[in-house]
Amino acid sequence: MNWHNEPPIWESQNNTIKITSTHKTDFWRNTLYDFISDNGHFYYTQVRGDFVAEVKIIGQYQDQYDQAGLMVRLDEENWLKCGIELIDGVLEVIVVITHNYSDASFVSIPQNLSSIWMRVIRRGAALESFYSLEGEKYSLIRIAHLTSSESVSVGVMCASPTGNGFLSTFEEFKVEN
Repeated sequence: MNWHNEPPIWESQNNTIKITSTHKTDFWRNTLYDFISDNGHFYYTQVRGDFVAEVKIIGQYQDQYDQAGLMVRLDEENWLKCGIELIDGVLEVIVVITHNYSDASFVSIPQNLSSIWMRVIRRGAALESFYSLEGEKYSLIRIAHLTSSESVSVGVMCASPTGNGFLSTFEEFKVEN
């Protein structure tokens, strides 16, 4: 696995990845806020062709826009991130598709969740994003076009746009072709 913006504090052992995000990190391009940020933490592997990626996410969300999840990335202008983000004190399942401009969708979830599972399925140039509250029954949240490029980067991401950083734990991350 490789890093895009390796954080100072992280570890990977026994199928668990723990990352403490750095303050003022994010993945976003242009839309509404008129800025570009590509300095979030992304721990990834290169994948060719179709795949299914899954992970269980546990976050200690504290500050506005703290986020953790899965990412599929071609380059800094073309990517998808999906996971949990803290917005106005509410945990939201979020999917952001970016083709130079970021485009986000949200679903509110129960506040007392200790974890959530995310799944992304790639079929050609299309990506399907799913979430699960218990790791068994998945709900489709978004279908989007990303790229027809054969190879993309797939992994876990986290960021703290406004806060001082927080701990994200990713369990059982896997990618299957």
